[in-house]
Amino acid sequence: MPDFRYERAARRAAGADIAIAGIDEVGRGPLAGPVVAAAVMFDAKGPPRRLACALDDSKRLSPAERERLAPLIAGHASVAIAEATVAEIDAINILQASLLAMQRAVAGLGVAPALALVDGKVAPALPCPVRTLVGGDGLSLSIAAASIVAKVWRDRLMAKLAARHPAYGWERNAGYPTAEHRAALRRLGPTPEHRMSFRLI
Repeated sequence: MPDFRYERAARRAAGADIAIAGIDEVGRGPLAGPVVAAAVMFDAKGPPRRLACALDDSKRLSPAERERLAPLIAGHASVAIAEATVAEIDAINILQASLLAMQRAVAGLGVAPALALVDGKVAPALPCPVRTLVGGDGLSLSIAAASIVAKVWRDRLMAKLAARHPAYGWERNAGYPTAEHRAALRRLGPTPEHRMSFRLI
């Protein structure tokens, strides 16, 4: 389960109550839709105990749990969410688009953090030091919170896009290459929301 040790350690090392943002993205694997990143900054005390105990890697939580937690996170932290579009994914590749979405999310906070904790191996170019954590959404409460709000945002967005393109089941698969989605692609071909640079498209 994630905890606040990375955030506390960074503040002890700095000797000050520095602003620390947890950053994560969702949507690198889907065949359709944007990639979404979120940045979350709790204060030095961290989230309330009940919220902290409920936070986890978004993939380990049910949709109902994520929907319940997202507004609670927003009520106890500064939160910013940003996207990189399908066109950007096709133009610069999914990794670079993910990093771009992270940069936009941090910019959306309105205040540059003193440190960013980023899920994964690759650091985005940010106006602050970055520490990458592989599996960070299962280690840091700030990153776990970012993973939840980004997942909720993207799932809602894909459900809206499903209303325009109902055959692909995006309200259920969020654009991932499920059997239903791939069968619809073979039958109907891609939509403007599909990532044409992806091999399965």
